[in-house]
Amino acid sequence: VQLQASGGGLVQAGGSLRLSCAASASILSINAMGWYRQAPGKQRELVAYITRSDNTNYADSVKGRFTISRDTAKNTVALQMNSLKAEDTAVYYCNAVTPAYVYWGQGTLVTVSS
Repeated sequence: VQLQASGGGLVQAGGSLRLSCAASASILSINAMGWYRQAPGKQRELVAYITRSDNTNYADSVKGRFTISRDTAKNTVALQMNSLKAEDTAVYYCNAVTPAYVYWGQGTLVTVSS
């Protein structure tokens, strides 16, 4: 499965961005898909994930501001990011978890100016 992330950019604090991750195959059989981020000098951390049953989970730092969703018809997973803060600045990566392997897409840079 190949993953293509898009939607990053420069936004002012308080603004919104919507990231999208397009999979090259059907996501119906993928156990879970998620978004991670890595800020300069920090480890990669989980932002949110959504399971095949549409259960979702969020990092405490983004709860109430970010929403993850998936479109099985388009094989995409989106991350709607609202009320962005400077500390949300990072490279965002999407991933897909299957029984056999974990796939990663290339990152998309989100920069939030304060």
